[in-house]
Amino acid sequence: YDFMRQGTGMICCFSLKNTSNPEYTFATESGVMCLDFHPEQCSLLAVGCYDGTVMVFDVRNKGNRPIYASSIKTGKHTDPVWQVTWQVEDLAKELNFFSISSDGNVANWTMSKNELKMEQIMQLKLVSVTTSNSNGSSLGNNTISNSSSHTNNFGGINTDAPEEALMSGLASGCCFDFNRVYEHLFIVGTEEGNIHKCSKAYSGQYLETYLGHHMAICTVTWNPFHPRVFLSCSADWTVKLWDYSLPNAVMSFDLGNAVGDVAWSPYSATVFAAATADGKVHVFDLSINKHEPLCEQKVVKRAKITHLSFNKRDPILIVGDDRGGVNSLKLSPNLRTLYATNTSPKDHIANMDKILTSLDSKQ
Repeated sequence: YDFMRQGTGMICCFSLKNTSNPEYTFATESGVMCLDFHPEQCSLLAVGCYDGTVMVFDVRNKGNRPIYASSIKTGKHTDPVWQVTWQVEDLAKELNFFSISSDGNVANWTMSKNELKMEQIMQLKLVSVTTSNSNGSSLGNNTISNSSSHTNNFGGINTDAPEEALMSGLASGCCFDFNRVYEHLFIVGTEEGNIHKCSKAYSGQYLETYLGHHMAICTVTWNPFHPRVFLSCSADWTVKLWDYSLPNAVMSFDLGNAVGDVAWSPYSATVFAAATADGKVHVFDLSINKHEPLCEQKVVKRAKITHLSFNKRDPILIVGDDRGGVNSLKLSPNLRTLYATNTSPKDHIANMDKILTSLDSKQ
Protein backbone atom coordinates (compact mmCIF):
# COMPACT_ATOMS: atom_id res chain seq x y z
CA TYR A 1 0.00 0.00 0.00
CA ASP A 2 1.43 3.35 -1.01
CA PHE A 3 -0.39 5.59 1.46
CA MET A 4 1.32 8.75 0.21
CA ARG A 5 -0.34 8.38 -3.21
CA GLN A 6 -4.00 7.88 -2.47
CA GLY A 7 -6.42 7.78 -5.34
CA THR A 8 -9.65 6.12 -6.37
CA GLY A 9 -10.32 2.45 -5.73
CA MET A 10 -11.82 -0.42 -7.68
CA ILE A 11 -13.57 -3.69 -6.87
CA CYS A 12 -13.27 -6.52 -9.41
CA CYS A 13 -15.44 -9.66 -9.25
CA PHE A 14 -13.82 -12.55 -11.11
CA SER A 15 -14.93 -16.04 -12.08
CA LEU A 16 -12.48 -18.94 -12.21
CA LYS A 17 -13.93 -19.71 -15.65
CA ASN A 18 -12.43 -16.46 -16.98
CA THR A 19 -9.47 -15.16 -15.02
CA SER A 20 -8.34 -12.65 -17.65
CA ASN A 21 -11.27 -10.24 -17.24
CA PRO A 22 -13.55 -9.47 -14.29
CA GLU A 23 -17.26 -10.22 -14.50
CA TYR A 24 -18.13 -6.96 -12.70
CA THR A 25 -16.23 -3.85 -11.68
CA PHE A 26 -17.21 -1.14 -9.20
CA ALA A 27 -15.31 2.14 -8.83
CA THR A 28 -14.94 3.88 -5.46
CA GLU A 29 -13.83 7.40 -4.53
CA SER A 30 -11.27 6.09 -2.04
CA GLY A 31 -8.95 3.09 -2.09
CA VAL A 32 -10.52 -0.24 -1.07
CA MET A 33 -8.87 -1.83 1.96
CA CYS A 34 -11.07 -4.88 2.60
CA LEU A 35 -14.24 -6.66 1.53
CA ASP A 36 -16.46 -9.56 2.54
CA PHE A 37 -19.33 -11.41 0.82
CA HIS A 38 -22.38 -12.23 2.93
CA PRO A 39 -22.34 -15.99 3.73
CA GLU A 40 -26.03 -16.43 2.84
CA GLN A 41 -27.05 -13.42 0.71
CA CYS A 42 -24.24 -14.08 -1.75
CA SER A 43 -24.84 -10.96 -3.86
CA LEU A 44 -24.18 -8.57 -0.93
CA LEU A 45 -20.62 -7.31 -0.65
CA ALA A 46 -19.43 -5.22 2.33
CA VAL A 47 -16.48 -2.92 1.58
CA GLY A 48 -14.15 -0.84 3.78
CA CYS A 49 -12.18 2.12 2.36
CA TYR A 50 -9.06 4.12 3.17
CA ASP A 51 -11.03 7.28 4.03
CA GLY A 52 -13.03 5.42 6.73
CA THR A 53 -16.16 4.83 4.64
CA VAL A 54 -17.93 1.46 4.65
CA MET A 55 -20.28 0.49 1.84
CA VAL A 56 -22.53 -2.35 0.74
CA PHE A 57 -22.79 -3.30 -2.93
CA ASP A 58 -25.32 -5.61 -4.56
CA VAL A 59 -23.30 -7.22 -7.37
CA ARG A 60 -26.52 -8.05 -9.22
CA ASN A 61 -26.97 -4.34 -9.87
CA LYS A 62 -25.06 -3.26 -12.94
CA GLY A 63 -24.85 0.31 -11.64
CA ASN A 64 -21.67 1.62 -10.04
CA ARG A 65 -23.34 2.93 -6.88
CA PRO A 66 -23.49 1.12 -3.51
CA ILE A 67 -26.92 0.36 -2.04
CA TYR A 68 -25.65 1.58 1.36
CA ALA A 69 -22.78 3.88 2.36
CA SER A 70 -21.73 5.35 5.69
CA SER A 71 -21.66 9.12 6.14
CA ILE A 72 -20.68 11.66 8.81
CA LYS A 73 -24.39 12.14 9.55
CA THR A 74 -25.13 8.48 10.38
CA GLY A 75 -21.66 7.57 11.66
CA LYS A 76 -18.29 6.97 10.02
CA HIS A 77 -14.75 5.84 10.81
CA THR A 78 -12.15 8.61 10.71
CA ASP A 79 -9.20 6.41 9.66
CA PRO A 80 -8.70 3.50 7.23
CA VAL A 81 -10.97 0.47 7.66
CA TRP A 82 -8.80 -2.64 7.78
CA GLN A 83 -11.44 -5.37 7.92
CA VAL A 84 -15.18 -5.87 7.46
CA THR A 85 -17.01 -9.08 8.43
CA TRP A 86 -20.64 -10.11 8.14
CA GLN A 87 -22.14 -11.88 11.15
CA VAL A 88 -25.30 -13.94 10.76
CA GLU A 89 -27.32 -13.80 14.00
CA ASP A 90 -30.48 -15.81 14.64
CA LEU A 91 -32.20 -12.99 16.54
CA ALA A 92 -31.22 -10.14 14.22
CA LYS A 93 -34.08 -8.88 12.07
CA GLU A 94 -31.84 -6.73 9.88
CA LEU A 95 -28.60 -7.62 8.12
CA ASN A 96 -25.47 -6.38 9.88
CA PHE A 97 -21.69 -6.46 9.60
CA PHE A 98 -18.72 -5.35 11.70
CA SER A 99 -15.65 -3.25 10.93
CA ILE A 100 -12.36 -2.28 12.55
CA SER A 101 -10.31 0.84 11.87
CA SER A 102 -7.06 2.58 12.77
CA ASP A 103 -9.19 5.09 14.69
CA GLY A 104 -9.39 2.51 17.50
CA ASN A 105 -13.05 1.57 17.06
CA VAL A 106 -14.85 -1.70 16.35
CA ALA A 107 -18.28 -0.87 14.92
CA ASN A 108 -21.47 -2.72 14.04
CA TRP A 109 -23.34 -1.57 10.92
CA THR A 110 -27.03 -2.34 10.51
CA MET A 111 -28.77 -2.13 7.15
CA SER A 112 -32.05 -0.38 7.97
CA LYS A 113 -34.60 0.64 5.33
CA ASN A 114 -33.03 3.95 4.38
CA GLU A 115 -29.55 4.13 5.87
CA LEU A 116 -26.56 2.34 7.38
CA LYS A 117 -26.71 2.70 11.16
CA MET A 118 -23.47 2.65 13.16
CA GLU A 119 -23.14 1.25 16.68
CA GLN A 120 -19.82 1.37 18.50
CA ILE A 121 -18.97 -2.09 19.92
CA MET A 122 -15.52 -1.46 21.39
CA GLN A 123 -13.02 1.34 21.84
CA LEU A 124 -9.48 -0.05 21.87
CA LYS A 125 -7.99 1.96 24.72
CA LEU A 126 -4.27 2.00 25.49
CA VAL A 127 -3.07 0.87 28.91
CA SER A 128 0.46 0.62 30.28
CA VAL A 129 1.35 -2.43 32.36
CA THR A 130 4.51 -3.52 34.15
CA THR A 131 5.03 -7.28 34.24
CA SER A 132 7.54 -9.16 36.39
CA ASN A 133 9.48 -12.36 35.88
CA SER A 134 9.79 -15.21 38.36
CA ASN A 135 12.57 -13.37 40.25
CA GLY A 136 10.34 -10.36 40.74
CA SER A 137 12.39 -8.03 38.53
CA SER A 138 10.61 -5.65 36.21
CA LEU A 139 10.34 -6.53 32.53
CA GLY A 140 9.36 -3.01 31.47
CA ASN A 141 6.16 -1.50 30.15
CA ASN A 142 3.87 -3.13 27.63
CA THR A 143 0.65 -1.81 26.15
CA ILE A 144 -1.85 -4.40 27.27
CA SER A 145 -5.44 -3.64 28.24
CA ASN A 146 -8.03 -0.97 28.90
CA SER A 147 -9.47 -2.26 32.16
CA SER A 148 -8.19 -1.89 35.70
CA SER A 149 -8.74 -5.62 36.24
CA HIS A 150 -8.72 -8.62 33.93
CA THR A 151 -11.65 -10.97 33.62
CA ASN A 152 -11.18 -14.69 33.29
CA ASN A 153 -12.65 -16.89 30.55
CA PHE A 154 -15.96 -17.15 32.38
CA GLY A 155 -16.40 -13.42 32.98
CA GLY A 156 -15.00 -13.37 36.54
CA ILE A 157 -12.21 -11.12 37.75
CA ASN A 158 -8.65 -12.40 37.37
CA THR A 159 -6.86 -11.29 40.55
CA ASP A 160 -3.47 -12.42 39.20
CA ALA A 161 -3.53 -9.79 36.44
CA PRO A 162 -0.61 -7.32 36.47
CA GLU A 163 -1.12 -3.73 37.62
CA GLU A 164 -2.29 -1.45 34.83
CA ALA A 165 -2.58 2.29 34.31
CA LEU A 166 -4.88 3.92 31.78
CA MET A 167 -3.11 5.81 29.00
CA SER A 168 -4.59 8.53 26.83
CA GLY A 169 -5.42 7.73 23.23
CA LEU A 170 -6.67 4.65 21.41
CA ALA A 171 -4.85 1.63 20.03
CA SER A 172 -4.93 1.27 16.25
CA GLY A 173 -7.07 -1.73 15.32
CA CYS A 174 -5.76 -3.87 12.46
CA CYS A 175 -7.87 -7.05 12.38
CA PHE A 176 -10.52 -9.03 14.25
CA ASP A 177 -12.48 -12.27 14.08
CA PHE A 178 -15.62 -13.63 15.74
CA ASN A 179 -15.65 -17.03 17.40
CA ARG A 180 -17.56 -19.66 15.38
CA VAL A 181 -19.24 -21.17 18.49
CA TYR A 182 -19.60 -18.27 20.93
CA GLU A 183 -21.09 -15.49 18.80
CA HIS A 184 -20.47 -12.77 21.40
CA LEU A 185 -16.73 -13.52 21.59
CA PHE A 186 -14.16 -11.91 19.29
CA ILE A 187 -10.42 -11.25 19.17
CA VAL A 188 -8.72 -8.04 18.02
CA GLY A 189 -5.19 -7.51 16.72
CA THR A 190 -3.58 -4.07 17.05
CA GLU A 191 -0.76 -2.09 15.50
CA GLU A 192 1.04 -2.21 18.86
CA GLY A 193 1.36 -6.02 18.58
CA ASN A 194 -1.20 -6.97 21.24
CA ILE A 195 -4.17 -9.32 20.88
CA HIS A 196 -7.31 -8.65 22.94
CA LYS A 197 -10.13 -11.07 23.62
CA CYS A 198 -13.37 -9.09 23.72
CA SER A 199 -17.09 -9.62 24.11
CA LYS A 200 -20.02 -7.69 22.68
CA ALA A 201 -21.48 -7.82 26.21
CA TYR A 202 -18.48 -5.96 27.73
CA SER A 203 -17.88 -2.90 25.56
CA GLY A 204 -15.77 -1.15 28.20
CA GLN A 205 -13.05 -3.72 28.87
CA TYR A 206 -11.02 -6.59 27.46
CA LEU A 207 -11.64 -10.11 28.73
CA GLU A 208 -7.99 -11.04 28.20
CA THR A 209 -4.86 -9.67 26.54
CA TYR A 210 -2.25 -11.86 24.84
CA LEU A 211 1.34 -10.61 24.57
CA GLY A 212 3.78 -12.21 22.15
CA HIS A 213 4.11 -10.18 18.97
CA HIS A 214 6.49 -7.20 18.75
CA MET A 215 5.11 -5.49 15.63
CA ALA A 216 1.74 -4.83 14.00
CA ILE A 217 -0.60 -7.81 13.77
CA CYS A 218 -1.93 -8.35 10.24
CA THR A 219 -4.46 -11.14 10.82
CA VAL A 220 -6.16 -13.00 13.68
CA THR A 221 -8.43 -15.93 12.84
CA TRP A 222 -10.29 -18.52 14.90
CA ASN A 223 -10.00 -22.18 14.01
CA PRO A 224 -13.15 -23.15 12.04
CA PHE A 225 -13.61 -26.33 14.13
CA HIS A 226 -11.97 -25.88 17.55
CA PRO A 227 -13.61 -23.12 19.64
CA ARG A 228 -10.53 -22.34 21.78
CA VAL A 229 -7.80 -22.13 19.14
CA PHE A 230 -6.81 -19.17 16.97
CA LEU A 231 -3.90 -18.04 14.79
CA SER A 232 -2.18 -14.68 14.50
CA CYS A 233 0.43 -13.34 12.09
CA SER A 234 2.56 -10.23 12.28
CA ALA A 235 5.14 -8.05 10.58
CA ASP A 236 7.62 -9.47 13.14
CA TRP A 237 8.00 -12.53 10.81
CA THR A 238 6.03 -14.93 13.01
CA VAL A 239 2.80 -16.90 12.97
CA LYS A 240 1.56 -17.90 16.42
CA LEU A 241 -0.95 -20.53 17.53
CA TRP A 242 -2.98 -19.69 20.66
CA ASP A 243 -5.35 -21.42 23.05
CA TYR A 244 -7.57 -18.68 24.46
CA SER A 245 -7.45 -20.26 27.94
CA LEU A 246 -3.64 -19.79 28.08
CA PRO A 247 -1.81 -16.44 28.34
CA ASN A 248 1.07 -17.35 26.03
CA ALA A 249 1.26 -18.72 22.51
CA VAL A 250 1.18 -22.52 22.22
CA MET A 251 3.34 -22.57 19.09
CA SER A 252 5.36 -20.03 17.11
CA PHE A 253 6.62 -20.26 13.53
CA ASP A 254 9.35 -17.93 12.23
CA LEU A 255 8.91 -17.60 8.46
CA GLY A 256 11.92 -15.34 7.85
CA ASN A 257 9.91 -12.43 6.44
CA ALA A 258 6.97 -10.20 7.32
CA VAL A 259 3.76 -12.29 7.30
CA GLY A 260 0.92 -10.48 5.55
CA ASP A 261 -1.89 -12.97 6.04
CA VAL A 262 -2.74 -16.38 7.49
CA ALA A 263 -5.81 -18.54 6.90
CA TRP A 264 -7.14 -21.85 8.24
CA SER A 265 -8.21 -24.39 5.66
CA PRO A 266 -11.98 -25.07 5.62
CA TYR A 267 -11.49 -28.85 5.51
CA SER A 268 -9.12 -29.59 8.42
CA ALA A 269 -8.55 -28.21 11.92
CA THR A 270 -4.78 -28.67 11.60
CA VAL A 271 -4.05 -27.16 8.15
CA PHE A 272 -3.32 -23.47 7.54
CA ALA A 273 -1.52 -21.30 4.99
CA ALA A 274 0.55 -18.15 5.51
CA ALA A 275 1.74 -15.53 3.02
CA THR A 276 5.03 -13.63 3.38
CA ALA A 277 6.43 -10.39 1.95
CA ASP A 278 9.04 -12.26 -0.13
CA GLY A 279 6.25 -13.63 -2.35
CA LYS A 280 5.97 -17.09 -0.79
CA VAL A 281 3.01 -19.16 0.44
CA HIS A 282 3.66 -21.62 3.28
CA VAL A 283 1.18 -24.48 3.89
CA PHE A 284 1.32 -26.29 7.26
CA ASP A 285 -0.39 -29.45 8.51
CA LEU A 286 0.25 -29.71 12.25
CA SER A 287 -0.96 -33.31 12.37
CA ILE A 288 1.95 -34.31 10.09
CA ASN A 289 4.71 -31.81 10.99
CA LYS A 290 4.55 -29.34 13.87
CA HIS A 291 7.74 -27.49 12.93
CA GLU A 292 8.08 -27.19 9.15
CA PRO A 293 5.62 -26.37 6.34
CA LEU A 294 4.61 -29.21 4.03
CA CYS A 295 4.81 -26.79 1.12
CA GLU A 296 6.71 -23.56 0.49
CA GLN A 297 5.84 -22.04 -2.87
CA LYS A 298 7.20 -18.89 -4.51
CA VAL A 299 4.14 -17.31 -6.12
CA VAL A 300 5.25 -13.82 -7.18
CA LYS A 301 8.77 -12.51 -7.92
CA ARG A 302 8.75 -8.74 -7.50
CA ALA A 303 5.75 -8.19 -5.25
CA LYS A 304 4.63 -8.66 -1.65
CA ILE A 305 1.75 -11.02 -0.95
CA THR A 306 -0.87 -9.15 1.09
CA HIS A 307 -3.82 -11.57 1.28
CA LEU A 308 -4.77 -15.19 0.74
CA SER A 309 -8.01 -17.16 0.98
CA PHE A 310 -9.09 -20.79 0.73
CA ASN A 311 -12.03 -21.82 -1.43
CA LYS A 312 -14.61 -23.35 0.91
CA ARG A 313 -15.56 -26.15 -1.50
CA ASP A 314 -12.67 -26.88 -3.87
CA PRO A 315 -8.91 -27.31 -3.21
CA ILE A 316 -8.06 -23.82 -4.47
CA LEU A 317 -6.12 -21.02 -2.80
CA ILE A 318 -6.20 -17.44 -4.13
CA VAL A 319 -3.37 -15.03 -3.38
CA GLY A 320 -3.31 -11.24 -3.79
CA ASP A 321 -0.22 -9.01 -3.96
CA ASP A 322 0.62 -5.32 -3.54
CA ARG A 323 0.84 -4.78 -7.31
CA GLY A 324 -2.82 -5.59 -7.87
CA GLY A 325 -2.29 -9.16 -9.06
CA VAL A 326 -4.39 -12.14 -7.96
CA ASN A 327 -3.12 -15.69 -8.47
CA SER A 328 -5.20 -18.86 -8.09
CA LEU A 329 -3.34 -21.95 -6.88
CA LYS A 330 -4.52 -25.56 -6.90
CA LEU A 331 -3.40 -27.61 -3.91
CA SER A 332 -1.33 -30.67 -4.75
CA PRO A 333 -2.76 -34.15 -3.88
CA ASN A 334 -0.82 -34.47 -0.60
CA LEU A 335 -2.29 -31.16 0.59
CA ARG A 336 -5.91 -31.92 -0.27
CA THR A 337 -6.46 -35.53 0.84
CA LEU A 338 -8.97 -34.41 3.46
CA TYR A 339 -11.17 -32.69 0.87
CA ALA A 340 -12.48 -36.10 -0.16
CA THR A 341 -13.10 -37.44 3.35
CA ASN A 342 -16.21 -36.90 5.44
CA THR A 343 -14.51 -36.16 8.74
CA SER A 344 -16.95 -35.14 11.47
CA PRO A 345 -16.45 -31.90 13.45
CA LYS A 346 -15.79 -33.96 16.59
CA ASP A 347 -12.91 -35.71 14.81
CA HIS A 348 -11.44 -32.37 13.76
CA ILE A 349 -11.59 -31.12 17.36
CA ALA A 350 -10.01 -34.37 18.60
CA ASN A 351 -7.15 -33.97 16.09
CA MET A 352 -6.36 -30.49 17.38
CA ASP A 353 -6.72 -31.61 21.02
CA LYS A 354 -4.07 -34.29 20.38
CA ILE A 355 -1.65 -31.61 19.21
CA LEU A 356 -2.40 -29.35 22.19
CA THR A 357 -1.98 -32.27 24.60
CA SER A 358 1.35 -33.29 23.08
CA LEU A 359 2.61 -29.70 23.40
CA ASP A 360 1.48 -29.52 27.07
CA SER A 361 3.32 -32.76 27.87
CA LYS A 362 6.56 -31.39 26.35
CA GLN A 363 6.30 -28.19 28.38
